[in-house]
Amino acid sequence: MDSYAHLDDLIQDIAQRLDTGVVIPYLGPDMLSLCDDPQVPGNPVALAESMTAKVSVPYKIRKRLTQAAQFIENFKHRKSVVHLMNEAFANTPAPSPLHLALAGSGAGLWVDTWYDDTFAAALTQARPKGSWVQVQGLSQSEHFGHWTGVYGDDGEFLPALPANIARILYKPIGSHSPAGNYLVSDSDHVEVLTEIDIQTPIPAAVQAWRTGRNFLFMGCRFDDQLTRSFARQIMKRSSDCHWAVLPEKPTRMEARFLQEQGITRIDMPLAQFANALMTAMQPAVVA
Repeated sequence: MDSYAHLDDLIQDIAQRLDTGVVIPYLGPDMLSLCDDPQVPGNPVALAESMTAKVSVPYKIRKRLTQAAQFIENFKHRKSVVHLMNEAFANTPAPSPLHLALAGSGAGLWVDTWYDDTFAAALTQARPKGSWVQVQGLSQSEHFGHWTGVYGDDGEFLPALPANIARILYKPIGSHSPAGNYLVSDSDHVEVLTEIDIQTPIPAAVQAWRTGRNFLFMGCRFDDQLTRSFARQIMKRSSDCHWAVLPEKPTRMEARFLQEQGITRIDMPLAQFANALMTAMQPAVVA
């Protein structure tokens, strides 16, 4: 960003697009940094450490989430992985003001790429009358042949996505609530990535909604191939204009990814951006 004046204009533009449903918020683990005392792991390393503190794994993979989960799955049982994940995300963090603002905005699709229940809680609070569903990625080891599960705003399993639903919370790697669905081990991700280029794991409703729209990435890093692969495929066939709040200096591969995908980097701490965006959204909320 070349000046704060320009940044203010950009944030105002994003807020207006959020109000009209043109922007799709894409949330990563660091969104938890905006919550007061979240009490759940806020990144893959912290989650790996939480799991390996309770189950012995080789030292060299203790901080490598997908490998640690795979080891536990292989030498214990898949149920052990699910149990550890359920323990790690048993608490539901109180949604931050930004979570609540995004939940109450004009967006029709939110993509949440971490396992916590914070944004679902924000939707419940911001939209007490419901009218939204949650679509979660499913592990093939537990649900072979089924890529996603659909749940109503009350947590009830739905056999299919309702035809007239207005709003979708998409959790591509699963979530703690309501059913403990997790894509976390190496094999989980291999199964999905084998098919994701042809979009099989991505719900048709998500594919339809993203067309021509902008993505706003918050709390995300793209410094590993896994996060880049998911983001690239989820945003496929959308517009050519997106933004990522990324105060950290991008790695070489991150910078290349941003350029390839038409993502403008917003060089601003997430908490500062949150305040600025909520200020810009306020007139729309009042109206």
